[in-house]
Amino acid sequence: MSTMELGSSPIDFNLQGVDGNTYSLKNFADKKYLAIMFSCNHCPYVIASEREFVQIQSDFGDQGFQLVAINPNDEVTYPTDSFDNMVKRAEEKKFNFPYLRDKTQEVAKKYNAGRTPEIYLYNEERKLVYYGRINDNPKFHDEITRYDLRQAVSELVEGKKVSMPWTQALGCSIKWVQN
Repeated sequence: MSTMELGSSPIDFNLQGVDGNTYSLKNFADKKYLAIMFSCNHCPYVIASEREFVQIQSDFGDQGFQLVAINPNDEVTYPTDSFDNMVKRAEEKKFNFPYLRDKTQEVAKKYNAGRTPEIYLYNEERKLVYYGRINDNPKFHDEITRYDLRQAVSELVEGKKVSMPWTQALGCSIKWVQN
């Protein structure tokens, strides 16, 4: 469970994207709504949800929404999560959002993230209004009954309060570097 409190502000970062650019929060200052998502290449929960990530960005991007995915996983133990493989994955799946590498895992630690996917959604004032999962069954799309992130973003762009601001993130554990 995240210790980020609802109403808290996002923690800044300075991370390389698969497009070769470096990103921080200031790169998204012109966006009304920002979702920071911890993600990766190998987790079956993420893999099954990638089309939903792309679709949500596509559906709400013109309304000021921006999704940003950050991969903090240990690439030595999980080579599938290397930067080169992130570049390939983003191209293959046609990601329409920045996909960033948290090689030192410092950003994930500052967010107290523990899962992939794990989502932090911020409103226009950059206050956390939703934390948790993409949906209630990210591994088996045929069994989804609640599209939690989609609902939260939809409520935000409609000027409503997010009706379910906290859900339990469902996914794989972040693969921490072992020292």
